Amino acid sequence: MKNLLIIPLLLLFLITGCGNSDDENNAPLEAQTLTDVSYGTDAQQKIDIFLPYDRSINTKVIVLLHGGSWVGGDKSDVASLVPVLKIQFPDHAIVNMNYRLATETSPAYPKQIDDIKSVLEHLKSNNYQISSNYAFIGFSAGAHLSLLYAYAYDTEHNVKAICDVVGPADFTDPNYTSHPLYPSASQVLVGSSSPTQEQIETINPVNHITTQSPPTISFYGGQDPLVPATQGPRLKAALDNANVYNEYNLYANGGHGDWDEATYADVYSKMTLFLKNRF
Repeated sequence: MKNLLIIPLLLLFLITGCGNSDDENNAPLEAQTLTDVSYGTDAQQKIDIFLPYDRSINTKVIVLLHGGSWVGGDKSDVASLVPVLKIQFPDHAIVNMNYRLATETSPAYPKQIDDIKSVLEHLKSNNYQISSNYAFIGFSAGAHLSLLYAYAYDTEHNVKAICDVVGPADFTDPNYTSHPLYPSASQVLVGSSSPTQEQIETINPVNHITTQSPPTISFYGGQDPLVPATQGPRLKAALDNANVYNEYNLYANGGHGDWDEATYADVYSKMTLFLKNRF
């Protein structure tokens, strides 16, 4: 009789024990903040990673790219956007990246595009428990890099949406080619103040737009002293011609992203709605 009682008790213990183990294995992952994570050997190749609570391999990722004319800037410049995104997208991971800055002897292209590739490869190869579905938010030079990478180099179409804030999009724009800063911009980008047609086409986002390009929202200033206001309409026309969903916003009195609080509130409101609908 005692043996008959012991067997059910052992079975109950085993079942209960297995249940506890499963509960532990299935416990939601805690939120994590990882700062200055290296994704390469250069000191500038650092990222901040913000991982949400209860993430999984389906967790989408928002990638931030700062501006600075390809020669300056830092991820700290856009760090204030992280808490805003956390509120609006609590289930998304956020990655704020630095990239190697251009110098007199080392132009921006191709190394800054290579850095985006390296960041995404790092995210894929490490066990962060996130997906390979990305949205880019880029500012100025970072917006140019976002557009160029997504349109020309994202062969697997993992970039699902782009938010472009005053990004150069078409270097063949007459208002750009006649701009006094155009020679220095091309020198920084490709190492030549008089780039060849092939070089221009290579770094020119609109040249790489296809029907498979990701949805894009853009924001430009009508009084921008650095990036001509005509860049927005030219980007929109190229996307429209390829039947790619896009939204174009012009702030007629705005400069190069140095906008007032009301304007930025409008930018982030439209950006949030765009990402919720398209990402």
